[in-house]
Amino acid sequence: MPLDLPLRKQLASGKPAAGAWLTLPSTAIARTIANTQNISWVLIDGEHGLINETHFYDLANAIASSGASPIIRVPAEESWLIKRALDTGAHGLMVPMANSPEIVRKVVEACKYPPAGIRGFGPMFTHATGALGGTYKASANDDLLIAVQIEHPNAVKEIDAIVQEGIDIAFIGPFDLSVSMGVDFGSEEHEAAIAKILAACKKAGKTAAIFCLNGEQAAKRFAQGFDMVSVTTDIDTITDGFAAALSVATGQNAKFTGSGYST
Repeated sequence: MPLDLPLRKQLASGKPAAGAWLTLPSTAIARTIANTQNISWVLIDGEHGLINETHFYDLANAIASSGASPIIRVPAEESWLIKRALDTGAHGLMVPMANSPEIVRKVVEACKYPPAGIRGFGPMFTHATGALGGTYKASANDDLLIAVQIEHPNAVKEIDAIVQEGIDIAFIGPFDLSVSMGVDFGSEEHEAAIAKILAACKKAGKTAAIFCLNGEQAAKRFAQGFDMVSVTTDIDTITDGFAAALSVATGQNAKFTGSGYST
């Protein structure tokens, strides 16, 4: 029986998959975000956020029980990290800086049970997927979502090969991409690279995804044809909302330096 994964269902329907970014290890915040109408996924950020693997299980269950898919981003493509994240019940796995087909192949192998991959068997705590043990294993290879981040010129160059490596989602990290390219965010060169990645995904039948910080950015990317877009982060929503309310209350512009995600 297939695993019950809201994000996979949303993508299969052809409808836009809007999501959010969780950087704080709070099940209350995770549940609040996941309960927001039209959110189909929440990214648990184990790379740049304050979240580590001891938080994965509780966060994944809080999100899944609220009707959204928990996607865990690990800090590197190490197979033991990937295994630990998936064993906590993640509906999908995201790996940053997937800069070559070789790296992506390693990621895919780590996500799948033999003979398709090298993932060790031990799904004792995959409650967030609705299945455990052999029931989980029977569908995991086909149902769990594998996302790799495209955020380096090497990955842009190799994008046609990368999307052939058994992934489900090519997820653009636009800020890292602009930094690694040595160009301004939103510049012509930057947007051309994003367009190239989007076109490669469409050609290969893969989900095209991108990180955004606000609704305006997200609306633009959906209009361009992206399938999966983050709308905001927890920390940006907190800081933006607080600064805006403070400005109204005091009649003065509150100093706001941003969350640190933007360049």
